[in-house]
Amino acid sequence: MKSKMNEAPKNQKKQRGGILRALSISSQIGLTIIACLFIGVFIGKYLDSLLNTAPWLLLVFSLTGMAAAFWAVFGLAKKNGGK
Repeated sequence: MKSKMNEAPKNQKKQRGGILRALSISSQIGLTIIACLFIGVFIGKYLDSLLNTAPWLLLVFSLTGMAAAFWAVFGLAKKNGGK
């Protein structure tokens, strides 16, 4: 009887830990995408204003930021996929 009472809190802790882990990973993915895109756009705009090449470097670095975001998300998925 006593072991069944102890199992319920352990199961709840496991479930809560799984939910928090999923929330953590999804937040990390979202922030990674936003950061990569923001950095790419910022670098592109800065270099465009410096070199008077608007909008070409903005486009190049925006695409580079997107590629970096996908690469980073793929790395996160690979790292956390088996857990």
